[in-house]
Amino acid sequence: MTRVNLIDPSNATAGVTPQLEQIKGAFGVVPNMFKAVANSPAALNSLWGGFGALAGGRLGAKLGEQIAVAVADRNNCNYCLAAHTALGRKAGATGQEMTEAQSGRSQEPRTAAALAFVIKAVEKRAELHDADFDALRAVGFDDEGIVEIIAHIALNLFTNYINIALDVPVDFPSVKLTRTAA
Repeated sequence: MTRVNLIDPSNATAGVTPQLEQIKGAFGVVPNMFKAVANSPAALNSLWGGFGALAGGRLGAKLGEQIAVAVADRNNCNYCLAAHTALGRKAGATGQEMTEAQSGRSQEPRTAAALAFVIKAVEKRAELHDADFDALRAVGFDDEGIVEIIAHIALNLFTNYINIALDVPVDFPSVKLTRTAA
């Protein structure tokens, strides 16, 4: 059971109602994660704004979702793994591509380099080396793309921590973790 109340959108305060309406418009429902975060208008604004900002970035939805499942798998976040696997499929990824992304792999070299960087950044708590950035540049990422990858990591760490710490009930089809968090 969740450790905070899940805010019912029909009874939400004016401080979160507009965002919850936008979220419902995007998903058709308000997922439990957003109901939990809606306890704090500031946190909901930050979370929803982050998703919106990165959706308009250059990486694209598919790579963004592949990054999300790689981070979720590293952090043992069942909620995010389920949600982002579903969203990745909606963004055009195959089931196999999403499963590979959980482990930081891809058949596509550019995606593989991005996911390897993501896995290392999460596992090493962002203590990266010049060679890690050189590997991204070698497959065509420029400074903007590199910063967006790091922004995706940070946003997904935020959602992982919310869902794990608050024990948010998963309301997406379940996906098996491939790795247990360290």
